Amino acid sequence: MTFTRYAIYFAPSRQASWADFATRWLGWDAEAGEAVVHPVLGGIDVASVTEAPRKYGLHATLKPPFRLREGQSVEALQTACAQLAASGSPITLQGLAVTRLGRFLALCPQGDTHALNALAAACVVDLDNFRAPVTEAEIARRRGPHMTPEQDTNLIRWGYPYVMDAFRFHITLSGRMDKPTLTHVQSTLESHLDPLLPSPFQINDLALVGEAEDGRFHLIQRYALSG
Repeated sequence: MTFTRYAIYFAPSRQASWADFATRWLGWDAEAGEAVVHPVLGGIDVASVTEAPRKYGLHATLKPPFRLREGQSVEALQTACAQLAASGSPITLQGLAVTRLGRFLALCPQGDTHALNALAAACVVDLDNFRAPVTEAEIARRRGPHMTPEQDTNLIRWGYPYVMDAFRFHITLSGRMDKPTLTHVQSTLESHLDPLLPSPFQINDLALVGEAEDGRFHLIQRYALSG
C-alpha cells in the first residue's frame, strides 16, 4: 500500500475491551484496515459525531502526520522508529477519563504525564529529519486566529503547533459538537466507556502509521518500548 503521510501514534490494540469499544465507536480499525459497525447508543448519531476523527482510527498523536522528506525511505524510518522505541521505557499512568477539550471529547490520562510528554517530544525531535518541510500553504492552513506565539514557533520549527510544551496527550473520540449534543454524548460515553477504562493505563509501544490515498490511516508496525 502506498502512503502519502506518516505519523507516530499510541494506537491501542482492540484486544483491550475499552479499545474495542472505542474503535467501534469511531468506526475505523486502523490495524485491520477496515470499517467497523458503530454501536447503537442513546439515540446518538454516532456516524456524524465521529466523522472528523474516524479516518485516523483510535489513537493519540505523538508525532503529527508528515510527508516523507526527499531522499529518505520508509525502511529508514522504520529502523529509526525501532531504535527510538528501544531507548524508551513503558509508561504507566493512573488511568484514562472521558474529557471535554473545547467542543470535542477525548480520553485524557490521569496522573503525572512528565514521562509521557518526554516520549512525545522525543518522537518529534528524533524523527524530524524524516519530515519534509512544511509548505507555505500548509502553514497558512494550520495557523489559527487564537494561536499563541509558542504554537506559531512550533508550526514553523516542527511542522505542527501542538507539540513540545504545547502538547497534550489525548485520544480523540469526536468532532466538534454543539453544547447540548456534547453534554449528551459525554454522559453516554461516561456510562458505557468509563467502566471499561484501564486503571492503571499503560503505554507499551509506539505505532508507525501511514495515510493511504483515500485519507484513512493504517497501522504499519508497532515497536515495543523496551529501554
